[in-house]
Amino acid sequence: MSENDDDGRYRAPALDKGLDMIELLAAREEGMTLKDISTALNRSPTELYRMLDRLARRGYVARQGDNYALTMKLFLLAHLRPPIRRLVGQAMPVMRRFTNAAEQACHLVKYDRGDLVVIAQVEAPGYWGVTIRVGAQIGLVNSGSGHVILAFASPEERALMFEEHETMPYEVAPADLDKRLADVVQHGYEAMQSQQTPTVWNLSVPIMGPNGTVLAALTCPFVRRLENPDAPDRDRVLALLRAAGDELSLTSATN
Repeated sequence: MSENDDDGRYRAPALDKGLDMIELLAAREEGMTLKDISTALNRSPTELYRMLDRLARRGYVARQGDNYALTMKLFLLAHLRPPIRRLVGQAMPVMRRFTNAAEQACHLVKYDRGDLVVIAQVEAPGYWGVTIRVGAQIGLVNSGSGHVILAFASPEERALMFEEHETMPYEVAPADLDKRLADVVQHGYEAMQSQQTPTVWNLSVPIMGPNGTVLAALTCPFVRRLENPDAPDRDRVLALLRAAGDELSLTSATN
């Protein structure tokens, strides 16, 4: 919070109310009634109703019966930022080729001011696979994507990430995190059992930009396909993923 925020010289109460509601709804998987929202924010329903109605009319909030829920509009607006739009546009054809060859799903994860956010994903071909929805937030210290982004960040960037990041429920860092990050740098990838889903291995590689900066992580939640004994095994999938990461890094570095 800035000094000007502290002394109240530049307060905007109406804007604050709208942002409070957006942040509250963003933290809830299910919708909330007006009464629930007013109780959570310690404000009267009358005080919030008109603001909530405007958010709904502008498409930031959707009304379902008596419940209000956040839409994807803010996420879509974020994707209008040229760097993200360009990265996703470059990544999607490469990701599709990977999923077809590996018979596995994959997703692209970017760090943004304290959060790791899935900005693109491609489902596995066939009837089933493990996917993470676009817009989902994942752990920084207990995920393959997080380890890759931390490992290839500069010491200053890594310190800032730890400072900005708010620990998610059940997010516990491994006791040997520093050694893990060093191993990721040495090998060029992370391969670890998922801390969220049994039998899943998180295979993650960095997408590097100009001057050696890490732009994102490309991750495959690998599951062994028992119905197809000829499907690529984990080592083969990792090789395909590393090739896809190298291709995207080369493209990002030259554009």
